[in-house]
Amino acid sequence: MQDKPYFCPNCRSNRVKFSVISSFSQKFLKDAQSGMIQEFSEPQQLEDREPTIQCMVCSFTGNEMRFIKQAEREPRAMPPTNPRFF
Repeated sequence: MQDKPYFCPNCRSNRVKFSVISSFSQKFLKDAQSGMIQEFSEPQQLEDREPTIQCMVCSFTGNEMRFIKQAEREPRAMPPTNPRFF
């Protein structure tokens, strides 16, 4: 995952609450007659070229670059750094 801001392209309100979705593969053997599981292997994580991100506000799911590009198109307005109080 990249250290860049995200912005949900769907709800256009979330910039902070996200989850990353990953996939696992787990091999198993079944008995042909009864259908009972005979053996399970350890789960192995599948490598994704790009992480899948989910917005935790609206549940929109997409690749990481969609969230990054949306944040680049609509940057967050930064407050003034040297406020003056009179």
